[in-house]
Amino acid sequence: MRMSKMFSQTLREAPSAADCKGYEFLLRAGFIRQMGAGIFSLLPLGYKSTAKIEGIIREEMDSLDGQEILMPLVNPADIWKETGRYYSIDKEMSRFNDRRGSDMVLAMTHEEDATSLGRTEINSYKKLPQLIYQIQTKWRDDARPRAGLIRVREFTMKDSYSFDRDQAGLDEQYKKHYASYFRIFSKAGLPVIVVGADSGMMGGKVSHEYMYLSPIGEDTIMTCEHCGYTANKQVAKFQKKYYKEEAKVIEKIATPDCKTIVDLCNLLNIETHQCAKAVFMMATFINDKSGEEEEKLVVAQIRGDLDIEENKLQNILKANSIRPAHEEEIRAAGIVPGFGSAIGCSDKAIIIVDDSVAKSNNLVAGANEEGYHLLNTNFKVDYTGKVADIASAKNGYTCSVCNHELKVSKGVEVGNIFQLGTRYSEAMNCYFTDIDGKSKPVVMGSYGIGVGRLLATLAEEYNDERGLSLPISVAPYQVHFLSLMKDKEIGEKIYTDLMAAGIEVLYDDRKESAGVKFADADLIGLPIRITLGNKSYIEGSAEVKLRSNLDETFNYSLDTLVDDVKKEVKKLQDEITNNIVHKELEI
Repeated sequence: MRMSKMFSQTLREAPSAADCKGYEFLLRAGFIRQMGAGIFSLLPLGYKSTAKIEGIIREEMDSLDGQEILMPLVNPADIWKETGRYYSIDKEMSRFNDRRGSDMVLAMTHEEDATSLGRTEINSYKKLPQLIYQIQTKWRDDARPRAGLIRVREFTMKDSYSFDRDQAGLDEQYKKHYASYFRIFSKAGLPVIVVGADSGMMGGKVSHEYMYLSPIGEDTIMTCEHCGYTANKQVAKFQKKYYKEEAKVIEKIATPDCKTIVDLCNLLNIETHQCAKAVFMMATFINDKSGEEEEKLVVAQIRGDLDIEENKLQNILKANSIRPAHEEEIRAAGIVPGFGSAIGCSDKAIIIVDDSVAKSNNLVAGANEEGYHLLNTNFKVDYTGKVADIASAKNGYTCSVCNHELKVSKGVEVGNIFQLGTRYSEAMNCYFTDIDGKSKPVVMGSYGIGVGRLLATLAEEYNDERGLSLPISVAPYQVHFLSLMKDKEIGEKIYTDLMAAGIEVLYDDRKESAGVKFADADLIGLPIRITLGNKSYIEGSAEVKLRSNLDETFNYSLDTLVDDVKKEVKKLQDEITNNIVHKELEI
């Protein structure tokens, strides 16, 4: 490709919208342009890079016997109503009516579509197992798009769907995807870790996320450096201490102006772990069939030295959403804010009790009376409720596996895998006839990778103060050729020879100064740079540099330039191949 013919242009200044380095350089290098909030165009350089990422993904999916298909972005709402997600997903899903008045949606993901196909194409155990995949556009009307392609509303995603006879078959396909994803990310050059995750709106009981660790990430990851335990903070477990002693008689005590745990502990001269604090939330439940909403008050009781993890609480409730309760909603249940607890309100609210409270004794809790608390409250004696782990993990907490300290880091989710089980097949009547003649629901899995987000995280990982430096496996071109010669024919011949040898070349043939050409080459960051100047040409050589180390210069003879560059390309490709990560999941 000749730069004089390129559609895109480089930018000298960082756009004001750029909130991280990778995003800044993708904009400045002319890979992407923003069209609206969370909506981007891929320009030629960006499109070529994503095409290479897609090629890596296809290679891996095909190796798993995956069959590529293409499902529509626009879905009839009926299939989403069958699973209930038409009602349970909030404003992230865009709904509309077509000219006939039919309910339609823009697909955020394609579990419903894949299951609909499965029930038409799979009718016997002889058709199982199956794996289909697509690389296709998705739309999620995210309220807070940010960081360029990392958090967008319209995006390209590889999503695959597995169909099996039983759990053993799903386990096998899940394990294959688990290992394949590590190979995909390492072929692209992105370092990732895998963490246990929340299945969220996808459903199912088992899921993992692939995380690129970075300060720009919005996900909080809990890691044990000693045993390797990793989990998203939303589901992370930790070792809790319980304070067991003989139960004492409950006693009401005046605690004027003590509306916080700190105030209460100071007044009573006790530790925070001796208190049971109540958190009041409103949970929204949606009828899967009618779409009608119902809100209920939730009293979440947790020990005073811990905090609530809202995602855990929402999952235990199986609620569509939760939010903090307003004061008037709390008082309507006979609870006094600042002095409230689960005691005496079991018929007015859903009570969820963290095991830290259930397994400790004689805790101080609110009396639901202004200015008073209760000493020596005990679960099952003074109140009841559903016991669950709803506590939030923090830095320095004890690992539940090996009792060492947990560490906190930030990460960007670049891939996820879910064991869906029969959640969709049962809802949508996707059944097959097994070898015993019985009709059984297909057992499914779902697996996703964000293509644009992968490019964005690669840009975040591979940049310096001058610009991008993408790995050769995903860079839009392998070689950036700069001719500083006045004689165009000399540069044209070298460019033609390189192209004829199968080398991907971006040829800077513009009438620009050497400084401009070097700055643009630094910014675009192709792996190999060839510079042909008057002096080197007279000496019968060309200057070659690697973008990963611009301080080192090689001089290749013009007579062997093409062969030498081919060797350098292969060397860089071999480095990627030799660093492919192979990890297996044991279930």
